[in-house]
Amino acid sequence: MSEAAPHELPFDRPEAFLEGQTLVVDKPLTWTSFDVVNKLRYALRGFTGVKKIKVGHAGTLDPLATGVLVVCCGRATKTIDTLQAQDKVYTATIRLGAHTPSLDAETDVDAWASDPEAVRGLSKEDVATAASQWTGLLEQRPPMYSAKKVGGVKAYKAARKGETLQLRLSQVTVHAFEVLAMREGEVDGHPVLDVDVNIRCSKGTYIRSLARDLGESLGVGGTLTALCRVSSGDFHVRDAWHIEDLVGRFNHADPTS
Repeated sequence: MSEAAPHELPFDRPEAFLEGQTLVVDKPLTWTSFDVVNKLRYALRGFTGVKKIKVGHAGTLDPLATGVLVVCCGRATKTIDTLQAQDKVYTATIRLGAHTPSLDAETDVDAWASDPEAVRGLSKEDVATAASQWTGLLEQRPPMYSAKKVGGVKAYKAARKGETLQLRLSQVTVHAFEVLAMREGEVDGHPVLDVDVNIRCSKGTYIRSLARDLGESLGVGGTLTALCRVSSGDFHVRDAWHIEDLVGRFNHADPTS
């Protein structure tokens, strides 16, 4: 389980999960959000004895992200739209000096900074000033590797075929884009600067896009190397269940005890 105790659930009352419960899960690295939903749906079927229990999540996390995934079951699925609309807080690491097609580690670097000295010369003040330019109400360009659709085709499917779609800009709000720490390094002989950031933003904000935009502002390129959703609305990662612990409780709970 998480370092702090995860939020309590009524394991002694299976019917409570049909009436409606909100489950806060710390999504594992490489899992899709639907992997988590499907795992919980299967466990809840056995726990409640009801095959058609409703289960859904309130805000997708990329496979390479961890952190808060809010999952609703039973009648609580009616609250998903409301929960999804709440602000999110993320911690992330942005690698300046490199660019990848997916804007994260899913794909290999396709471009390094054209001027290595431009990467080496960046100060924390330089990066913080550039980050502040990407706060407030923004018209954000979604990543090509995303579930956005154009003409019924998901962008990431086209991107994996080497095709490019014209994605509409999305209106989002970035309330805070704070630089926490920076580390100089070298990858394949190229200088890079790993920047730890804290971001508070509205629904629908792509942190990968902010990594790209920050890198472009500084003229060196940027991609995301780590991402954790710390909170979604009032739900915090410190209160989240690890998926295997939660499934284990469903599998071994004894409602008669």
